[in-house]
Amino acid sequence: MSGQLPDYYFRVRENGALVFRVDTENRQRRIEMDQIAVVNIRNGEIKPQGDRVLNERDLEVIHEWMAERTALLAERDIDDIYRAVDYLNLTTQWAQAKATEEQLEAVTDDLLLAMHDLRSVLVRKKADRLMKDR
Repeated sequence: MSGQLPDYYFRVRENGALVFRVDTENRQRRIEMDQIAVVNIRNGEIKPQGDRVLNERDLEVIHEWMAERTALLAERDIDDIYRAVDYLNLTTQWAQAKATEEQLEAVTDDLLLAMHDLRSVLVRKKADRLMKDR
């Protein structure tokens, strides 16, 4: 473990994180993590733990983490979509070059419905954007 630990630790969970203040300045020189808050990224809520009152530094660090985490999740979302495009291309190649008739029979209806659904949404959203641009 590195010599200098951060002052705060964020235990990520699905909608945000549990926020801990890290303390190494104690008699036993142990790492102590004191939970100070629960953060919800979706609604921006910061709930202090128990009767705790968060100070300005706590709030500053939490807001900074929330902004960074939101940006990271947005990057991951778009990366996932680009991976899906790649996977669609790989699926097309598989269907054309490798798939057996039984394999195609097993997946064709599911793929066609999913692609039809996706296409419908994309066409509708594109039309909305074009109408807004006019």
